[in-house]
Amino acid sequence: MSEDDQNRRAIVAGPDEDEIGVALENEGVTVTRVDGVVTRPQLEEAGIVDADLYVLTDIDQATTIPIVCDLTDDLRTVTYARRTVPEFVKGQLDLAIDPQLMSAAIVAEELVA
Repeated sequence: MSEDDQNRRAIVAGPDEDEIGVALENEGVTVTRVDGVVTRPQLEEAGIVDADLYVLTDIDQATTIPIVCDLTDDLRTVTYARRTVPEFVKGQLDLAIDPQLMSAAIVAEELVA
């Protein structure tokens, strides 16, 4: 694991039943979790401006993707959820993955690579 991997930061928003947060931590990423209704102030407090990755696990919170993109250009946006991403978000999303198709460990490994 390189020094860059140890300095990577991710925000995981929503319930994490498929353990993408744990998988990212296993790859050496520092993970901050945000639960409940996610707001801009919560994202800022969680450190979104300094994060490398924003992983959304609750598609009902899809409006957070444009908020995150407005706050910083320097991160990747990912949904790791079973439901389809709303059309209005697709243009700002870097990656959408269904946990039923790819395990959290594989996704985390690819995101860090």
